[in-house]
Order: sequence, then C-alpha cells, then structure tokens
Amino acid sequence: MQIRRVLALWVAVFFAVGSLTFAQNAQKDDKKRNKQEQQDIEALVKLVDGVSMGQQQPPTDLTVTWDSNHFVKGQDGKTYVPFTVQIDRSKLATPGVAMYIRAIAKNGSAATTPTGTAGEKKDEDKKKDEKVEYPWDNIHFVEVPADGKISRAMAVPGGDYDVFVAVKEKNTGDKKQPPAKTGVLRQDLTVPDFNKAELATSSVIVADTVEPVQTAMTNEQQQENPYTFGTMRIVPAADQKFEKNGELQVVFWIYGASQDATKKPDVQIEYNFHQKTPEGEKYFNKTAPQMLNATTLPPQFDMAAGHQLPGSLVVPLASFPAGDYRLEIKITDKPSGKTLTRDIAFTVAG
Repeated sequence: MQIRRVLALWVAVFFAVGSLTFAQNAQKDDKKRNKQEQQDIEALVKLVDGVSMGQQQPPTDLTVTWDSNHFVKGQDGKTYVPFTVQIDRSKLATPGVAMYIRAIAKNGSAATTPTGTAGEKKDEDKKKDEKVEYPWDNIHFVEVPADGKISRAMAVPGGDYDVFVAVKEKNTGDKKQPPAKTGVLRQDLTVPDFNKAELATSSVIVADTVEPVQTAMTNEQQQENPYTFGTMRIVPAADQKFEKNGELQVVFWIYGASQDATKKPDVQIEYNFHQKTPEGEKYFNKTAPQMLNATTLPPQFDMAAGHQLPGSLVVPLASFPAGDYRLEIKITDKPSGKTLTRDIAFTVAG
C-alpha cells in the first residue's frame, strides 16, 4: 500500500485565527443597514431574548439543525469555532434569510454596557439603555444554498455555552409580503480551553480539499469562509465515507508541546489504521512516523510568536478494501514523554 504523507501548507503554521476582525456584536453593528435589515435584526434579537429566557417557545416555521463544528486555538485566550448549520430550504419562499447567532455562557456571566453617562439619567432610564454583551452574537444576511448548509464561526473563551441560531425570511419591504417564517435552534456547546499548559490538539478536520488562497480576504469574505486560515482554505468533508479512487485527508494543530535545546518542538506523529471486521477490529497498516522538529520545521518557526504546530495526512484509498476503519493518531512530545491519541472513523465505499 502506497501512503503519501504531507505537512499541511506551511503557511498554515503562521495563521492567527484570533486576528479575524469582523464585528461580533449585532446590537452594536456599525455596518450601514437599510430599514428592512434593521427591522430583521431587531426581530431576531427579540425572538432569541424570548426563547432564551423561556418566555416563548421556539418557532417551527423553519427547521434549523446543527450539522458540525470544530475547535481551533485562537488569539486573546479564545477558541475559534467554525461551524455549519442546515436550514430546510424547501420551506423558504425565497433563499434570502437573516441569521442571528448568540452564544450564552451557562455560568450566566454577561456584561452590560450603559449608553449614557452616570448621573445623567434616572435609574429606570439607564436600565432601558443598557445593552447586554454576550460572549458572542452576530447577524448575517445570506442566501441559503441548495443543500441548505451555511458555515460561520465564533470566537469565545473555553467553557459551556447555549448557542442560539435564529433564522428569518428577509424583509423585502413589500407590504404584500406574507408573514416571515422563522426558526430557532438551541445547541449545547462545550468549548475547550487551549491555553492550558498541557499537550492538546485542535479538532481533527477531515477535509474534502485543502487549497491555497491567492489573495487576502476582506472581513466579509472571511465571515463567509470560516474554514480559511491565513492563505489556506479547508473544505471539510460532508461525511466520513469515501470512494476507493479518493483520498482520506486530515488536518489539525498541536498545542502545548515542549521545546528542546534548539528552542523548537520535537514531536512525533504516528498514523495507524485499523479495519473493523465481523471478528472485531484488527490492525491494517500504518505510515512512517511524521517528525516535527528543528530539522523538519522552517527556521523561522517560533511557538513564542504564536506559530501553531500543524499535522496532516493525505492517504490514497485505492489499496483499502471496502469497509469501515479507524485511524489512530498518536502524538508524542519527545522532550516530556507525554502522549495523546485521536481517533477518526471512516468508511471506504465498495
């Protein structure tokens, strides 16, 4: 079996997820909105207020489901969370929708920001002007694609969250427009904290493709392409099932690695394949170990500067018999002797 190993595009080492600068607070959205868009924002914020506080049941005109998400270390102590939701497009009169996303910390912490100056207003008036700031909330106006899947991202500290995704048919301004259909998804999300001094990895992203980005993206383009990291764009696989003439490709990042005498990490990655059979799981094959150290890393690699240590694998599947498999990824931090494993289940179609 021929197995091809590659490190992900080396530009990925230098990306800074936390540097994404798109606005995150819908209630303080500085983008110029027309009257209809502003009405949509206000309606969705009010809707999530009611649902999150148990004052109303989530509307079911539109079906919104959580498809998938991943966790990657960002900057400023936050975790970058690209995610995908699916909307039942068949229920939309037109594909245009307003989508509001809010993350609420389950510990109940939230900040309020008064809009006036202390002493200028009565207490009752000041309470009305206070805006609640959540760990994350944002508004998007999008065209729902044929498959109904929309990907966006948030950046939040590690912790447990209730994530609300509210969707509403866009207000066209036409007085004859039927009442807009709406839907609300509530999703539990436990976000890892990658700032701890321990060996860890991002989510392992099973990719359909990994491709270079030729030009820098605007903030709006970055919002629409949350799986773009610096000059690398990842297209996640729709599922874990692949054809024999295809490839299995995985991408991830390693955190908390020690440094050796060269001030570089010294990490070994082993990829072991196990096949699931009627008699149980059995070893199938493995790659040669992948080494990330002073010899293989670029000279300018510097973890102190925020560079992230990438791992990746591309395996042609032609030699894999049809069936179910488990890829075991074993990571060894050689200076400390610490290890961890990650498992990926996948299927090779017959």
